[in-house]
Amino acid sequence: MTSREPVRVTSAEDGEAVSRQQWKWSVLAGMASYLDAGSIVALGAGLALFQTYLGLGSGAVGALAAIGPNALGCALGAFIGGRLGDRLGRKRIYKYDLLVYAAGIACIMLAVNAPMLFIGTVVVGVAVGADVPTSLALVGEFSPAKARGKLLGFTQVAWNAGPVVVLVLALALSPLGLLGIRIVFAHLLVVAVLTWALRRGLAESARWRTASTSAASTVHKLRALFTGGNLKALGWTATIYVFWNVAAGTNGIFTPYIIKTLNAGSQAASVALSCAGFVIGALATVLWFMRYADRGHRTRRTLWGVGAVLQVVAFLLYLLLPFTVPVILANIVLFAVGGALAGEAFYKVFSQELFPTMLRGTAQGFTFGVARTVLGIWSFFVPALATAGIGPVAALLALFLLISGVAGYFFMPDTSGKSLEQIESERAALA
Repeated sequence: MTSREPVRVTSAEDGEAVSRQQWKWSVLAGMASYLDAGSIVALGAGLALFQTYLGLGSGAVGALAAIGPNALGCALGAFIGGRLGDRLGRKRIYKYDLLVYAAGIACIMLAVNAPMLFIGTVVVGVAVGADVPTSLALVGEFSPAKARGKLLGFTQVAWNAGPVVVLVLALALSPLGLLGIRIVFAHLLVVAVLTWALRRGLAESARWRTASTSAASTVHKLRALFTGGNLKALGWTATIYVFWNVAAGTNGIFTPYIIKTLNAGSQAASVALSCAGFVIGALATVLWFMRYADRGHRTRRTLWGVGAVLQVVAFLLYLLLPFTVPVILANIVLFAVGGALAGEAFYKVFSQELFPTMLRGTAQGFTFGVARTVLGIWSFFVPALATAGIGPVAALLALFLLISGVAGYFFMPDTSGKSLEQIESERAALA
């Protein structure tokens, strides 16, 4: 079998063994998460520097965060890319979108005025938004049933790795000021082009090919996503992710900005603290999520429950203790570990498991897009809220994480270890 041939999935093969080729494809697909999170954090690390260089006000800073890869630009790309990935195939989307991403990154890297910065930010957002649901659908569709959480969890490791590399570079280059941030964006440009070149050998999803040519696929119209079991699954995945993503997105792009603005630490210290959170998140994902996410429904609920409690406590600390570096560090540790257990990794898993093949990308594109839209609206207000202190922001984030945690724990469906076809069959029988 060559790398361009589709994978044949049978019930016998859909177990727990992961081939070297499946790991390779997971890495290449997971680079969407690396580039997504990397671009968000690179923008966050350089936000205060760009603000000073271009003379941007707090409203412009909020707008910049709102229209890029963290929010509205990404939402637009997800809405469009997820649907096109279902209609045209996974490969047609991921074959070209990284070139668009590279163009946007180049625009930010070379920005000498506000329009260049804003245009580049929007383009990057649209590109990663289109890539993420398509790439994750591909991983979900070639993953063995009892290793789906492991491989999708690996994409979350990539999501954490992007910010780590970006923040280490930003920290090392911080003496260079804005030039250092431009070099950070240059690194993302190189990674995007290399990933695009390597992805050219990826195969189309075998499951998508089968579904797209079957008579049954004709019933998977867009309206089917908003009826019956699909609507319930859409509402549940949207709830757990939208509320969690507001907290995660705020941490990702605004932590360095808030720490520096509130004089809790220097630019270098703020970047170092953010970096620590992503390292811890990656380790927790490898040690606990990837190891236990496929071990049954009860184990999944336990992971989620523990993670949810840790995340809520992380932000309650800001309401009870002074906003100092030790407290910030405690928040980062608790949120990083909790987020690995009850956050985006599980959202990725359930987004693949709960929807039929011809609606899988559309569903995740929709919930991903809604989450980034909400985050975009929220981002307009964070800089202004932060000027009044960390209390209002922390209280709201703790509330959002509580909603996500409760919804995830008490309404989590039992899909662990089942093939996608089995899950779809069972859900159809209940409809």
